[in-house]
Amino acid sequence: MPTLTNIDALATPPPPDVQDAAIPLRTIDDAALVWLDDTIEWVGPAAERPSEYDDEPTHDANGAIVVPGLIDCHTHLAFGGWRADEFAMRLEGRSYLDIAKAGGGIASTMRQTRDASEDELYDRCRTFLDQMAALGVTAVEAKSGYGLSVEDELKQLRVYRRLQADQPVEIVPTFLGAHTVPPEYEDNRAGYLQLIQNEMIPRVADENLAEFCDAFVEDSAFSPDEARALFNTAREHGLRPKLHADQLTDTGGAALAAEVGAASADHLECISEDGIAALADSDTVAVSLPLATLYLDEFPLPARALREAGVPVAVATDFNPGSAPSYHLPLAMMLACTLQRMTPAQALAGATRVAAQALDRADRLGSLAPGFRADFALIDAPSLNHWLYHFRPNPVTKTFARGQRIDSP
Repeated sequence: MPTLTNIDALATPPPPDVQDAAIPLRTIDDAALVWLDDTIEWVGPAAERPSEYDDEPTHDANGAIVVPGLIDCHTHLAFGGWRADEFAMRLEGRSYLDIAKAGGGIASTMRQTRDASEDELYDRCRTFLDQMAALGVTAVEAKSGYGLSVEDELKQLRVYRRLQADQPVEIVPTFLGAHTVPPEYEDNRAGYLQLIQNEMIPRVADENLAEFCDAFVEDSAFSPDEARALFNTAREHGLRPKLHADQLTDTGGAALAAEVGAASADHLECISEDGIAALADSDTVAVSLPLATLYLDEFPLPARALREAGVPVAVATDFNPGSAPSYHLPLAMMLACTLQRMTPAQALAGATRVAAQALDRADRLGSLAPGFRADFALIDAPSLNHWLYHFRPNPVTKTFARGQRIDSP
């Protein structure tokens, strides 16, 4: 049973089933961590480590801070091409919706993703994952949504299945056929919705390619009524809803997420007071995506109001080629602090325990406690506050996933 020693401080959210789980963080100074295979056996002050572990092999943390492996609970990992030209267009005053209506945005990435082979997408995603793991990330939710045809949606999801088999970062697949209406269905919107319900969702479920079904509820995408019908079908096939909600306009997406029992409502930059109240009466997690807020120059999600209402707030990247072309989760955490007034402790909890809750994995991911997955990262910083205050490209010295060290690319 390996032991991680010489830990300056171990910072972890408590597991969700303990009495003080509302506390965002516990800190143990001069700590030690013991694991067996892929599961944590013991964690606590080094001076209290049971003697039965004395002869076990050790890893030296070299005085680092140790945190749970980070969980990016909202990404669009598999896509073809980039959209740097749109970045410049937005800086010149074109809005996200203007670009989308002119054939850019999701439709542009759809064309490039359809042109890419499964192997090309796999190689690209594997590179992204290696670089994410070097930043301390050990679990990633990965959406489809750039194929928008039966075979191209399945192609993206099959990439995720291959990735899960070939490397240690956990992949949580989400079907997002309802990302936008593809051009070939521009004059037959109802036909595309029927395609999702009658062909895509059954195929995804039959091949066990996804755990969640997402929908983009927005003026430029799908209405709450359309999404509600899709979620009814998804639940019949064992897929739990997720929701892109209230990002650019207040469409009532947060209330819909609460109504359908969504695991998470993501974005929420334009959430109303009624939407906050609806989430507070549900088990749905709010997911903050501050990189998208930054790139689109939007007002950020009201994290403080959500938290004060009792809504758990996760932090993720929204990694995609248009509105959030970065997979740097620690950067998103720093922005959650500066743009949304979350504390470093709240941001770390948001990218670990609360993110695990958004992925239905809070019973085994997101905390450093016995019985949880041995996923953790070593941070070269004098304190948690200093890590997120003094932003550097990457102060992570080591990442362990499933109890095994992941070598940096």
